[in-house]
Amino acid sequence: MEHRIVGPGPYRATKLWNETVELFRARMPLRKHRCRFKSYEHCFTAAEAVDWLHELLRCSQNFGPEVTRKQTVQLLKKFLKNHVIEDIKGKWGQEDFEDNRHLYRFPPSSPLKPYPKKPPYQKDVIKFPEWNDPPAGTSQENIPVRPVVMNSEMWYKRHSIAIGEVPACRLVYRRQLTEANVEEIWKSMTLSYLQKILGLDSLEEILDIKLVNSKFIIHNVYSVSKQGVVILDDKSKELPHWVLSAMKCLANWPNCSDLKQPMYLGFEKDVFKTIADYYGHLKEPLLTFHLFDAFVSVLGLLQKEKMAIEAFQICCLLLPPENRRKLQLLMRMMTRICLNKEMPPLCDGFGTRTLMVQTFSRCILCSKDEVDLDELLAARLVTFLMDNYQEILKVPVALQTSIEERVAHLRRVQFQKSYPEVYQERFPTPESEALLFPEKPKPKPQLLLWALKNPFQPFQRTRSFRM
Repeated sequence: MEHRIVGPGPYRATKLWNETVELFRARMPLRKHRCRFKSYEHCFTAAEAVDWLHELLRCSQNFGPEVTRKQTVQLLKKFLKNHVIEDIKGKWGQEDFEDNRHLYRFPPSSPLKPYPKKPPYQKDVIKFPEWNDPPAGTSQENIPVRPVVMNSEMWYKRHSIAIGEVPACRLVYRRQLTEANVEEIWKSMTLSYLQKILGLDSLEEILDIKLVNSKFIIHNVYSVSKQGVVILDDKSKELPHWVLSAMKCLANWPNCSDLKQPMYLGFEKDVFKTIADYYGHLKEPLLTFHLFDAFVSVLGLLQKEKMAIEAFQICCLLLPPENRRKLQLLMRMMTRICLNKEMPPLCDGFGTRTLMVQTFSRCILCSKDEVDLDELLAARLVTFLMDNYQEILKVPVALQTSIEERVAHLRRVQFQKSYPEVYQERFPTPESEALLFPEKPKPKPQLLLWALKNPFQPFQRTRSFRM
């Protein structure tokens, strides 16, 4: 029984939890152990559980080889708290599991997590406004009319309409393509692209569409520097200067141009701790609580790297601009530190790459409610981000081009309806072009002179045919 791949979709974290619990119960080796002169059947030590589960998680494509032994211990603590396992005396409910020789066993049944119930979703994400729809609160019957004085001319007009000589007038609403319309188009098409990549019938179960801000999407696409980093309009939401200086120091180590004070032994560790403390005390993770399920769902596409990158690109466009900027600067620093061979070890117990993942995973992705696998899922996502951050944090060109063409088309339609004569002059139809520029008759091809000069000759026998 192997760990099957859990693809994108709602409740992916819950599905992974249940899948891991079932595998652990079915495959974990059980044997006889002795403790304090007493034998216990069908049990295992804490260290054996850590060894076996750690190997299972590392070999699983849902979690990957970056899973550490410490993370495995944390998961087993949650298993003990949720009564997936119990100690040999039947105690459970607390996270006092340690990597030692203490004995544990499985209860008669391990509870699986239920899937939350949500209201039925709608397949249509956003309905575009129709051009001829009247504004809200108006109708043909309630159109204000000025009183008129009846005279012979007015009587004749009304009489002509009554007998059908003159067509009756009808108020036609012609909407303008407003800024709000453009924002709705950006939001709708962006979410439609994400839904198509994930292969879902609806996005309702992985994110609240009402909380998606179209202004964030447009800002993240157009307000960027030459390096592709978001530029904020509100400078009060920028990173503090001392944090930005510390990040530049480690990203450019040992060439710290911003540094005005002398360095000492272990200085780089203190600078790293300063950055980690700042990001660790953020009120909300950079990928936001609202988008947790969306990002976890995209993790199910990691086996299809190109599709996963496209889905992450769109999800990152939904972030508030200040979050996207902080994420861009953080990922660039983390990647440069990992690739810098001159950087001294920042921690004695971990390699540099593992330290980066373990330190910043929770400040990047975290659930508002308690999710038992959020640490493993966050580590998996951050690892993929570090390997592909330059592509993921780019603006998806295909999406941008498609939306811009859609907006340009709607503006042409609006102009055509408002000014048909001017539109016809500026954008002639094939019929009008044919009238203005009639086709010239094509000249007949001339006979080739060589064909007349060299008529076909009758077959003549040559010497080679003679006997």
